[in-house]
Amino acid sequence: MTAAISNRLDRSWPEQGHARVPYWVYTDPEVYRLEQERIFAGPSWSFVALACEIPNPGDFKRTDIGDRPVVVVRDDTGAITVVANRCAHRGVQFCQKDHGNTREFMCPYHQWTYDLRGNLIGVPFRRGVNKQGGMPEDFDPASHALQRLQVAERHGAIFASFDPAAPPFEQYLGASMLGYYDRVFDGRELRLLGYSRQRIPGNWKLMFENIKDPYHASLLHVFLVTFGLFRADQPSEVRMDETGRHSVLVSSRGEQKLNETTGAMKSFRQDFKLSDPRLLNPVKEFAGDATVVMQTLWPNLIIQQQSNTLAMRQMVTRGPAAFDLNWTFFGYADDSAEMTERRLRQANLMGPAGLVSIDDGEIMEFSQAGVTPYDDESGLLEMGGRDTEGVPHMVTEAAIRAFYKHYRLVMGI
Repeated sequence: MTAAISNRLDRSWPEQGHARVPYWVYTDPEVYRLEQERIFAGPSWSFVALACEIPNPGDFKRTDIGDRPVVVVRDDTGAITVVANRCAHRGVQFCQKDHGNTREFMCPYHQWTYDLRGNLIGVPFRRGVNKQGGMPEDFDPASHALQRLQVAERHGAIFASFDPAAPPFEQYLGASMLGYYDRVFDGRELRLLGYSRQRIPGNWKLMFENIKDPYHASLLHVFLVTFGLFRADQPSEVRMDETGRHSVLVSSRGEQKLNETTGAMKSFRQDFKLSDPRLLNPVKEFAGDATVVMQTLWPNLIIQQQSNTLAMRQMVTRGPAAFDLNWTFFGYADDSAEMTERRLRQANLMGPAGLVSIDDGEIMEFSQAGVTPYDDESGLLEMGGRDTEGVPHMVTEAAIRAFYKHYRLVMGI
């Protein structure tokens, strides 16, 4: 007799609540399994593509939501469909290319064929061969379409959900987060600039923590601190939505100048100079004074605006101890050639070998290595207090605490 898989996690959160993170959330296979079920396949909206990645009928993109492969495709009417990358016959992953254009999808195993809406349109030997075999008389192709996900598109970004009960996308973001989203996605047509991808040997939540953690920025990142791109002595704020699942870090650029605060930062290097100063030559293009806005949207997306470089950072889980970070860099269709060049030049700050982001990839590997042997220990989240409210500075871990407040609610821990 096979034992039923438990839907209850036999774990307890530390009594200090959101101000602690138990290390087993980064390592336990059962925690990971429940995350796939309750978070990534739950009533949430996951980023899957930019509309400009699939501009023409038949264009498709292969991607993942959590560890479930999906395909995003534009049909001949211009509508967008997202389907599970799983043949309705025997479960074979039918799409093997990351991008392409097609008139139909055909499974390589038994050549079951689907249209661009996921409808089953072809079954070889359905009537048998020489009056032998074939599918039963009551076989109905309409009952064997690909699994279709819920789809939401807003101003050029496409999101999908496995759960039909997911709330409307605008309601899911909430008023404050929708305002930050629309700041970048303001209705202008987008232009795809390129991709970077990396696999990080750490739990996916470490990436969300990292972007929700302004505390480390003035300590870890020599480049950010030295050239004043994101630093504790600059005007800044941390904001969350009502649930705590989404957040933004906002900051205004400073100067490479020695003062009381930078003098206390070991990562500040007054002697650093750029061989090509154009790398840090941004122009103002958004309302307000902020030069950096990093928005994290539960459960798999970071929308990055660092100076003039814009990118989507999509997280794809690869087990408890690894995730893929897929960067999609973009601009606007009406950008001048000069602005496009500026965005591409500034993109050197980001990505697997970016002048800034390379630090984060390494530190997350160190983090996973540090917590893995200590299943019964926990991390401390008390910088800035123990609450989960937004603050007008960056010396805080409030956004991480808010994240785990929501995480515990969804996971039932």
